[in-house]
Amino acid sequence: MEFFKYKNQIKPEKGRLLISEPFLPDPNFERTVVLLCEHNEEGSFGFVVNKPSILKVNEVMEDIKKLEGIVYVGGPVQQDTLHFLHRNIVLENAVKIQGEVYWGGDFESLITQIDTGIVQAKDIRFYLGYSGWGPGQLETELEDDSWIVCDFATDELLFDTEPSMIWKKALDSMGGRFSIYSNYPVDPRMN
Repeated sequence: MEFFKYKNQIKPEKGRLLISEPFLPDPNFERTVVLLCEHNEEGSFGFVVNKPSILKVNEVMEDIKKLEGIVYVGGPVQQDTLHFLHRNIVLENAVKIQGEVYWGGDFESLITQIDTGIVQAKDIRFYLGYSGWGPGQLETELEDDSWIVCDFATDELLFDTEPSMIWKKALDSMGGRFSIYSNYPVDPRMN
């Protein structure tokens, strides 16, 4: 485990999770978990993996008639764009993020695989928009203790865990003080 220079955190990198601190004041990221899909000197981007929208996939994309799953809010940037993460799907041009987790790929092939029943709803998640940081911006937010970096980005966590439990489960996976954070109330005044 490689530690980052800020508060003994693990270094942010592709395939790791950003877990919002329990009392992060930004409403876009309250109790969120972001899967980092890229992190380098030019910036970072990823998808919030635990914020379902009220929209269904087949309401957003007319080409996708056989999937009625929920579309997730991937972040506040370009919410008019649709992205997808998947596992166990063979798609040309898919980008491996970590383990069995992939981003994107040949959309026409995906549609065909959905139509023929090869792709199951449990193996794919669609996101409107994404989360992005310019050069040095994420590092500044880490210095400000806005995020906790976690290397528990398993396909089971991302695809099989109830979205409302991902934040808690990711923190619990880290043990110690992070397990305590996972039990913090949303509003400590209500405790």
